Amino acid sequence: MQLRFLQQLLGGIVLISTVVFVSGCLWQSPDAEQRVSKSIGYNAGYAPEQPLPFSHELHVGQHKIQCQYCHNQVEFSRASNIPSLATCMNCHQQVATDKEPIRQLRDAYSEGKSIEWVRVHMLPDHVQFNHQAHIRSGVNCQTCHGPIETMAKVYQYSDLSMGWCVNCHRQPENKAPLNCTTCHH
Repeated sequence: MQLRFLQQLLGGIVLISTVVFVSGCLWQSPDAEQRVSKSIGYNAGYAPEQPLPFSHELHVGQHKIQCQYCHNQVEFSRASNIPSLATCMNCHQQVATDKEPIRQLRDAYSEGKSIEWVRVHMLPDHVQFNHQAHIRSGVNCQTCHGPIETMAKVYQYSDLSMGWCVNCHRQPENKAPLNCTTCHH
């Protein structure tokens, strides 16, 4: 009986070792870097096509609209928000009404529809980023989102990897927490 148990144990170890080895070989394949670069959170430079053009360069850079005017949840919530059409219409009921994208925006608003914006910044499900805590600590939006005021088309500026975040948290002047549960649940 003891011999049979040892045989089963050895067989299990061999099987697990084989799976780990094969997985490692696949991970080290030539396209491994491409797989990682397309993972959630590692998309520095990612700039998806949006259903309507929106220029942060125009709104934030030229017109000096504060990020929190449109993304009004960042001061009061852990999560940020994509602005509602009502927020857009605060200005666009009167501003640039002759432009086709604004007409589409206005039509969607009057029909009670939403614009299906494509999310640019994504983190894995096991990571929590608390916008409110960062804003209250004096971290400006550009720290993570880059020079948003110069972006005619928004893109993910930082890779948002754990290493990238921890590097900032480790700076003594930031006085940021370093315990795992700050970001991971």
